[in-house]
Parts: sequence; structure tokens; C-alpha cells
Amino acid sequence: MTAMIVGLLICLALSVLVMGLVAVPARREGREILTARGERVVVKVRESADGAASRTSGLISSATPSKRKAS
Repeated sequence: MTAMIVGLLICLALSVLVMGLVAVPARREGREILTARGERVVVKVRESADGAASRTSGLISSATPSKRKAS
């Protein structure tokens, strides 16, 4: 079991290293990392996450009782 976990961590480290070796120089040269389709997907995910966050915060604020001062 330990060998599997160590192997997975090594694979993760190698993948981060390869992404760093590819993405960092590309960004320094001014090239975009994502394609046009990838950019559209990111925008769509960001919009849906923002909508979910606003709906959730609205539900939480309506569910919490308001604190009123006793006069």
C-alpha cells in the first residue's frame, strides 16, 4: 500500500514538473496556454460557479434569523 501511495506521489510530482516546464516558458513568450475552446469552458465554469455562490449566499442569509435589538 505504501508503495502505491509513493508511486502516485511520484507521478503527481512528475506531472507538475512537466506542466511547469511547458506552461511557464509559453506564458513568458506571450502564448496562450488554453485554446479558444478551453477559454470558453473556463468562462462557462466560472459563470456557473459565481451563480451557484450567489444562490447559496442568498439561501444562507435568508435562513439565518435576523438579530433585532429589544427596545
